[in-house]
Amino acid sequence: MNVCFSASRLMKVSEVRRLCKEMRENHLHLMVIERRAKQKLREIQQEKTASAATLA
Repeated sequence: MNVCFSASRLMKVSEVRRLCKEMRENHLHLMVIERRAKQKLREIQQEKTASAATLA
């Protein structure tokens, strides 16, 4: 499984390594986080389309 990890803040190398290790060891946790992120992205996209439709 390939995982792309990005940080929203500056992190120490030890923090990044710890997070990567946790994600590698716990695939269920990774899937939950990924699902939440995708849901949030869908909500944002729906809001944009809804606001674009009202502007037209």
